[in-house]
Amino acid sequence: MITRRLNGRHLILASQSPRRQYLLKELGLDFEICETHVKEVYPAGLLPAEIALYLADLKSGSFDESRMDEKAIIITADTIVSLGDEILGKPSTYGEAVTMLKKLSGRKHDVITAVCLKSPTKKHLFHVLSSVYFKELSLEEIEYYIDNFQPFDKAGGYGIQEWIGYIGINKIEGSFFNVMGLPVKELYEELLRF
Repeated sequence: MITRRLNGRHLILASQSPRRQYLLKELGLDFEICETHVKEVYPAGLLPAEIALYLADLKSGSFDESRMDEKAIIITADTIVSLGDEILGKPSTYGEAVTMLKKLSGRKHDVITAVCLKSPTKKHLFHVLSSVYFKELSLEEIEYYIDNFQPFDKAGGYGIQEWIGYIGINKIEGSFFNVMGLPVKELYEELLRF
C-alpha cells in the first residue's frame, strides 16, 4: 500500500489495538505506532461519552512528549460499549464474556469511540456514537464465538468484524468502523482540520 504523510505531519498512533492500527493503515497515511500503558479507571458519575473522552485524553497524557517533534500529532482512542446505563468493558473470563453477549442478545446497544488528537501546541477531543442491534443469540452461538475468537481484548466482548458480526447483527446506525474501534472518516476529517 502506498502511504503518505498528511500535510507533512508526523502521525503517532498511541495504541496497542491491532484493529486501530489496521484501520489507520487503510487510510493510506504514514504513521508510527507507540504503545501507551494506562490504567483505564474513570471518575464515577460520568456519562458513556464522557467516559470515552476521559480515557482517550488520559491515554494522550501518558505519552512521552519528549519524543514529539513540532510536526507530531499523537492519536489516542477509547471505545465504550453502553447498554442503557451499564458500561460493558473487556471480559476478563469466559463466564463474563458469555454474560455480556447474553445481555446484548436481542437488544440495541451503543458503541462510542472517543479520539484525542494532540500536538506540542494544542489538543482536540471528539467522539462518534453508533447503535448496534443484535438478533437473539443462542447459547450455542455465543459459546462457539467465544471458543473460536477469544474476544477478551474487546469492549462488550465481541468484534463486529468477526463471525458474531456476520451472523448476529441485524442493523447498525452509524459508522461500522467506529464499532471496530476507530471512526476513520471522522478521524480523517478532524486530522485535516487539526
